[in-house]
Amino acid sequence: MASGILNDRQIAELFDKEQLSAPPLDADQIQPASLDLRLGPKVWRVRASFLPGPDTPVAEKLARFALHEIDLSKSAVLETGCVYIVQLQEELALPEDISASANPKSSTGRLDIFTRVIADGAQQFDMVPAGYSGPLYLEISPRTFPIVARSGSRLSQIRFRTGDALLGREELVALHEAHTLVAAEQPNIDTRGIAMSIDLTGDESGLIGYRGKRHTGVVDVDEKAACEVLDYWEPIHNRGSNDLVLDPDEFYILVSREAVHVPPEHAAEMVPFDPLVGEFRVHYAGFFDPGFGHAAAGGKGSRAVLEVRSHEVPFILEHGQIVGRLVYERMLERPDCLYGSDLKSNYQAQGLKLSKHFRPVS
Repeated sequence: MASGILNDRQIAELFDKEQLSAPPLDADQIQPASLDLRLGPKVWRVRASFLPGPDTPVAEKLARFALHEIDLSKSAVLETGCVYIVQLQEELALPEDISASANPKSSTGRLDIFTRVIADGAQQFDMVPAGYSGPLYLEISPRTFPIVARSGSRLSQIRFRTGDALLGREELVALHEAHTLVAAEQPNIDTRGIAMSIDLTGDESGLIGYRGKRHTGVVDVDEKAACEVLDYWEPIHNRGSNDLVLDPDEFYILVSREAVHVPPEHAAEMVPFDPLVGEFRVHYAGFFDPGFGHAAAGGKGSRAVLEVRSHEVPFILEHGQIVGRLVYERMLERPDCLYGSDLKSNYQAQGLKLSKHFRPVS
C-alpha cells in the first residue's frame, strides 16, 4: 500500500470496516485529514501526568493515581493547574499497516489547554502504533483559563497514515517551487521542514498579539463568541521596537510573518521547536489540513497563529525570528472536502485571531 495520510473518505471507511468504532458521529467530526475525538461521560482528576508503559492499560494506572471521578454527562468545570484523564468515545482496531498521531485542535491550543492522547501500553504521548486495538484516553490540563466541558466536547484530533509520508528536503523544495508553501522571498528549508518566523510589526493599529490574563471566568469549550476578549486577554501593541519580552510562564497569542499554504494533496504539521535556540514553546495545535491557505478554498493569505509560552527565564523575541518549522506529508488521495469554504472552517484566511470562543473586537 502507498504511503500517505488517510483522507476524509478513507477515515469514514475505517468506521465501515469497524477499525474505528464510536457512537453516531457528529456531522462535521471527520475533517479533510483528521478525525475530531470526543470526550466520554467520565473524567478523572489525577495526581500527575503519566504514561502507562508496555503491556499496561491506562485503566490500571487510573486505579492507582485517580483522586476523584467527575460526571461529564451534563457539564463540569476543569480547573487550571490540575491534570485530568478522560476516556474518549472513539476506539480503535487498526490494521497492521495503519498508525495514528494526535494533536490538540486549533481552538484547544489557543485556549492554552494542554492535551495529549494516551493509548494502552503507550510509551509516548499522541502516538498510536500500527495495529493498535483498544480505547483512547485524553490527558487535559487547562493552563490559563478554567474551562467548562462535557461528554461530546472535542478538544483533540487524530490523523491516520500508512508508511512514511514525510517529504524530504528536495521534495519540499520542489513542492514550494510549484505551489508557494510559505510567502517568503527566500524560504528557509532544510531536513527539519520549512522555517516559520514571528511578526512583531502588528496590524494597522499596531496590535501584535495578546497575553492571557490570570484569574478569569470560565470558558465553555462548546460555546462560540460567548466571551469578551478584554475579560480574558491583554492586547499587546508595537511601541516601535519590533521586539517582545516573553515573561516566564505567561501565555501569548502571536502570528507568523509568513502566509502558509497547504496544497490539497498534502497535509502539514507544526513541529516542536528546537529548545537550543530559546527557552520557549510555540504551537500546541500542530495540524494544518489540506486546503489551509489555498486560494481556491478561500484561504489566500492565511497565516499561522502561534501559541507561545516562555519557560524558566524571560526571553526576547525579535521580529522575523524563527520560531517553528512546518513539515509536510503526502495524502493518500485528495480529500473530498478541503479546509476552508467546503467546511466553513473557523480559521481560514486568518491573520492574528483568537479562538472562536471570543466575540470579535469592534
